[in-house]
Amino acid sequence: MSDAHLTERPVDDGSEPIDLTDEPIQLSNRDPDAGPERRATRSRRRRVAWAAAAAVGLAGAAVLGTAGWRVAQQKDADLATPDRVAGLVRDDSDRARSTSDYLRSGFAADIDLDSSFGTVYRDPADDKRSVLVFGGTTLLWQPERDLDSLFGLLTDETGKVTGLREVPAGRFGGVMKCGTTSGDGGDFAVCGWADHGSVVMAMFPSRSVDDAGGLFRKMREEIQTRG
Repeated sequence: MSDAHLTERPVDDGSEPIDLTDEPIQLSNRDPDAGPERRATRSRRRRVAWAAAAAVGLAGAAVLGTAGWRVAQQKDADLATPDRVAGLVRDDSDRARSTSDYLRSGFAADIDLDSSFGTVYRDPADDKRSVLVFGGTTLLWQPERDLDSLFGLLTDETGKVTGLREVPAGRFGGVMKCGTTSGDGGDFAVCGWADHGSVVMAMFPSRSVDDAGGLFRKMREEIQTRG
């Protein structure tokens, strides 16, 4: 055994360095292929995802804001029964009052109203074309749903309402629909409007749905106001 110190042993210049592995040694858990460009791409994707989520949130907030604004705009509705409306004359006869009170009471029993009314308007050109109008004011969160429900209740009283369709509601907005039903005097048009502050229905004997829809819209312009 040689007594020479290890550091004093000659180095064999002809020997090859030892190859420990064919693969580079990985000293961390990072993906060796995840260079600056890939990390930047992932960062951009995260920013896009956050931006998309923020956009969805803003869109939802905008919808809620629009709905809230609409409710605030429509909720304070007032309804009146002028002597004359859209060329019609209010009928204050005992028979008309009895009919209008019956309609008002029945309507108010079906929906919780802050105020209610029922009125008959006579057509000076033809007494057979008098219009029976009734309704009231209240806060409605879903006007169209409530109006459809009232048409369903009206069906139970008068017969099935057929051909129900939406018609232009006019400057007050909300929803207005008209259809056809039948009574003792035959078929007649029936219309209704609803917004976040009021709901009103009317019966139009001897009138078509198109004629009734246009007349009802004119009547609304003179019956409804907002605070």
